[in-house]
Amino acid sequence: MTRLRGTAVSALLLLLAWRLVVTEGSVHEYIGERFVSRGNAFVVHGGSEGIVAASPDKNETSYIRFDKVAFWRPKGNANFTSGSVQAVVFEVEDRETIGGSAYGGQREVCCTADLAKLGVCTQGQIIRRPSSKDPDWPRVFGVSFHKNKVVARMTETQIPITRTGMYNLYFIHCDPNLRELALAGKTVWKNPTGYLPGRMAPLMNFYRFMSLAFVILAVFWFSQYARFWKEILQLQNCISLVVILGLFEMLMWYFDYAAFNQTGIRPTWITVWAVTFGTVKRTISRLIILIVAMGYGVVRPTLGGLTSKVIMVGLTFFLASEALELVENVGAVNDVSGKARLFLVLPVAFLDAFFILWIFTSLNATLSKLQVKRMTVKLDIYRKFTNALAVAVVLSVFWICYELYFKANDVYNERWQNAWIIPAFWQVLSFSLLCIICILWAPSQNSMRYAYSEELGEEFEKDETNMTQIKPYLSTPDEDETRALKGSDGEFDNDMEEDKTE
Repeated sequence: MTRLRGTAVSALLLLLAWRLVVTEGSVHEYIGERFVSRGNAFVVHGGSEGIVAASPDKNETSYIRFDKVAFWRPKGNANFTSGSVQAVVFEVEDRETIGGSAYGGQREVCCTADLAKLGVCTQGQIIRRPSSKDPDWPRVFGVSFHKNKVVARMTETQIPITRTGMYNLYFIHCDPNLRELALAGKTVWKNPTGYLPGRMAPLMNFYRFMSLAFVILAVFWFSQYARFWKEILQLQNCISLVVILGLFEMLMWYFDYAAFNQTGIRPTWITVWAVTFGTVKRTISRLIILIVAMGYGVVRPTLGGLTSKVIMVGLTFFLASEALELVENVGAVNDVSGKARLFLVLPVAFLDAFFILWIFTSLNATLSKLQVKRMTVKLDIYRKFTNALAVAVVLSVFWICYELYFKANDVYNERWQNAWIIPAFWQVLSFSLLCIICILWAPSQNSMRYAYSEELGEEFEKDETNMTQIKPYLSTPDEDETRALKGSDGEFDNDMEEDKTE
């Protein structure tokens, strides 16, 4: 088992190292990118981002700039003058203006002999028709290889963006003789407010808001913690850790997006810290909910033989979630989802489903024990806790269905301006559930009565509740225990009546 854990950790570190090497920002870098055959064309995807049109009144700029973009071919394949290697930039609504077909046949990017006969294009060139919204779009420009030259360099060009939309860049050539062609250089994509891709830009303000929300929650929680520090339960220490991790996670995400927006290069280590804080927080949160559902510290003093199983499931979830978040966030810039995410999301989804099943099974057993022992105060808290979890699960299922619907109907990322709401919802739901837990188990002078005890019964808890409402102070757990034990022998019945009269 130890060997298995070591292998998993090593794989995670290798994955992280690989992501650090290829990290890019809104500055899209191309290092030896190879052209891939797509139909009758050879293609390299240069990037996809949502860009907001600049407002002339505010002296803003939005653009896509080509810096030192060059194409390389092997020396053994340099004895001829090639066809043009072109950069094609288009807004997603204009995607039908690139490519075509003759007589309703297969759609091709490069002009075929049949299309050339129809006079709609030049054979061997990219098929392009003007956009109905702007005749200057899509933008197509390129460069050719001269004989005996192994390098062809593009002129440095800056394309101003005057229409808000999802923009795509492809490098394309139609010359089958250009084998093993490679691309090098970079392009810079800029929005009016900075370098953040359009889909990510609203998240910067969202994480600023969430950081403030966690600060408010932390002030409430730790003020109560400081007031009643002598009555603190182990569970409340765990909740304190989750609050701190959540605050650091939100701050790291905000700093990550703010730095990215300023420089155009995503700060790798800030992203890694944000991902790690978030993964640790989610793992600990699930484990806390699970052990609370099992009744740890309430109806059972220890987890017994379940401890190792809980730790193993938690460790597995941490590794799977960390791998997913690293691949999805470290160095990510394009406003499209990668196929790697679809592969890595399955283990996390399976483990989440397993957690939910285990939690509700344990809650059902704990509620039954509380009812049998007639622990009404604890039973009330557990019922509220169960209701909150049930609502969270229902909302989660609803949002997953909505997310699937959203992505199924947005194949080309045309709704990119609203896409930020999907990850934001999960953060808000998680924060709301944490707030409910903080309210239910807030530190107070009554904290110790929720701890594990063998002899709490319904009659005692009713008496305790009545006395709490009448007396101007709350007794300590030791006094309650003494009073309950002596009251059961009938020695202090008169004292109890006098207390109630007072």
